[in-house]
Amino acid sequence: MIETERKFIILKPDIARLESIGGYGVSDITQTYLSSDGGVTERVRRRVYAERVEYTHTAKRRISRMSSIEDEREIDEKEYLELLSRMKAGTSPIRKTRHTLPIGTLTLEIDIYPEWERLCIMECELDSEDGEIPLPDFITVVREVTGVREYTNASMAREFPREE
Repeated sequence: MIETERKFIILKPDIARLESIGGYGVSDITQTYLSSDGGVTERVRRRVYAERVEYTHTAKRRISRMSSIEDEREIDEKEYLELLSRMKAGTSPIRKTRHTLPIGTLTLEIDIYPEWERLCIMECELDSEDGEIPLPDFITVVREVTGVREYTNASMAREFPREE
């Protein structure tokens, strides 16, 4: 599957405001990058919702600044724990709280990291690279970081960027 997304640094929004939006969701994510070959980035993810835990394995190959070919599959806890043994050297798991909210036909994903106090990262998957994101008035964009290596999760697992 081809995934096309844009990524932004935003000011941390009012969580109570997010929670008031129909279709809002929240989960805690631990994402670990694995050793891999041939230009493929692999990760495993543990995602905890109020009522369940999901485990996934993802392999991505970048095809442009905004798009990648993504192969993602659900795994069980046993396979997740086995795959953790392949954690990429020099990296640490990324921990974040993800807030999701529907905006029209799109879903905004707002990731809040414990390393930052004022800022967070918002991503949005699009149908095409020229797709537009109708941002609500309570989202304040600091700057777009789509394709900026320092703000890819794989890079952030090596060295988390300082808050601007």
